[in-house]
Amino acid sequence: MSFNLFRPLLSSRAVNSLSGSIRTYSVLYTARCTSTGGRDGQAKCDDNPSHLNVKLTKPKELGGSGGDGTNPEELFAAGYSACFLGAMGLAAKNLKKNLPSSTTVSAAVSIGKHTNGNLGLKVDLTAKLPGASQADADAIVKAAHQICPYSHATRNNVDVAIKATT
Repeated sequence: MSFNLFRPLLSSRAVNSLSGSIRTYSVLYTARCTSTGGRDGQAKCDDNPSHLNVKLTKPKELGGSGGDGTNPEELFAAGYSACFLGAMGLAAKNLKKNLPSSTTVSAAVSIGKHTNGNLGLKVDLTAKLPGASQADADAIVKAAHQICPYSHATRNNVDVAIKATT
């Protein structure tokens, strides 16, 4: 009986909670990681710990030691910036624009409290496209924000500010 409660989680169909529409998708890749010990613990990839095996350390600003190790916000910043840069490559191709090979994306992920007291995230993405025109940079970044899976996941949930520089 309890299996029926989880059936939607096992399906390749998902209900979009914002619009109520049903989306279908095909899985291209699944990353599986396990964390122990919370913000002062360990996180590693289940299938191959040599891919990711990190010590987690709570930042001083959140009441931790701030010692050696990383934290969920740093991992999210790394993932979002890398994914967004990949989306920029696809966006540039779709727009028939050149994405400079020296393009970088930096992400600043902040954790804080909403006015209602709940914890939340804020993301500032800065895309640097050396040698590109500002118009091309803006167009590529705007299109990438529509393509990037992290942007889809954060849309209407996380305050994301994006800036393109040349």
